[in-house]
Amino acid sequence: MKQTFIIAEAGVNHNGSVALAKQLVDAAVEAGADAVKFQTFKAEKLVSMKAPKAEYQKKTTDAQESQYEMLKKLELSYADFKQLKQYCDEKGIMFLSTPFDLESVDFLIQELKLIVIKIPSGEITNAPYLHKIALHGVDVILSTGMATKEEIHHALAFLAYGFANKTDVSFDKVKRFYQTDEAKMLLQEKVSILHCTTEYPTPYEDVHLNAMDDMKEEFHVSIGLSDHTEGIVVPIAAIAKGAKIIEKHFTLDKALPGPDHKASLEPNELKEMIQSIRIVEKALGEKQKRPTQTELKNKEVARKSLVAAKSIKKGELFTFDNLTVKRPGTGVEPYYYWDYIGQKAGQDYEEDEVIK
Repeated sequence: MKQTFIIAEAGVNHNGSVALAKQLVDAAVEAGADAVKFQTFKAEKLVSMKAPKAEYQKKTTDAQESQYEMLKKLELSYADFKQLKQYCDEKGIMFLSTPFDLESVDFLIQELKLIVIKIPSGEITNAPYLHKIALHGVDVILSTGMATKEEIHHALAFLAYGFANKTDVSFDKVKRFYQTDEAKMLLQEKVSILHCTTEYPTPYEDVHLNAMDDMKEEFHVSIGLSDHTEGIVVPIAAIAKGAKIIEKHFTLDKALPGPDHKASLEPNELKEMIQSIRIVEKALGEKQKRPTQTELKNKEVARKSLVAAKSIKKGELFTFDNLTVKRPGTGVEPYYYWDYIGQKAGQDYEEDEVIK
């Protein structure tokens, strides 16, 4: 069985420090993650100077500063990301980063040679961005927080159009191409989508893991979960729902200043989550119900047979009084209990002797 791809989402929990970012890489490696993911952006290209913060950001950072001012403090340079990519390569973990502007898209793919791009929920309607990423031909992981099914279809349509190297873009042309077999094939080969609820932390009742079944039937691509709940229970449960990718925020310390630390796992929690996911993967096993080799050795001990409830002489009739059912399961199966009643015993039986 192919293992779930686990992304340890460092995001901006480096607080603008490359040294702290490298410690996050080390923690992701120690926890057993498949990839560690950051966020690549130029604050001035991502957000207007006076854009307000989200409510959760106001609670975890200075409520008086703008979103731009907050993000500027959390920005790493392209040179910093080159360092981080090299550090991840040395440590044997995949480096991923989410671009938040078109310049960062080109940097990550052309300069850092990333072959997978994670698209965040907030960019799902950013058609020029989606199309540009797809033109590069990289694999895509698409988060779907806040999105309707129609919006997810639109996003997939623009990705498919770009994968086909189509540059004569209009919404009508994109939608028409989306209906073709070529588009469906390209999406199945290159796209995974993540169920996601964009709230930090997400209340458990707003997760709706059952929606993953709807997404599988609707979109016919690989499904995963980008989780923002507290703790590790929900991503583990998502594995049983068929998630092929799990993304989870982590930090070195929840008490650190910054917008995302409080809704993140600490290293020991990340490691426990990954270990638990690997256990669940093993436990899911095959879809066919059948006895396993490990349990067959217990079959005769745990099952029951027809047994003499008292001494029975050869030729004596089996009755409800002298025939019972007990362990071990080495004799006649209890299915035949009523068939034996009224029949003659073919031999002598002592009390508790298994009927042959």
